[in-house]
Amino acid sequence: EYGTPENSFSTIGKYWSAYLGREVSAQDVAMLMVLCKVARESNQHKRDNLVDLAGYAACAATLHPE
Repeated sequence: EYGTPENSFSTIGKYWSAYLGREVSAQDVAMLMVLCKVARESNQHKRDNLVDLAGYAACAATLHPE
């Protein structure tokens, strides 16, 4: 729905970079989204949190420079 993780997370990273005043990579976006889902799950269990967490982790794996 939102395009490829590379394109979507890169765009998000650009917005976050402008807001924070420092570079935020697509890899950073993926890992920060993982942490967001961990925080939500620690507050209240929802299956969706875990499914999304796994998805963001998979995206991080594809974005990680070897």
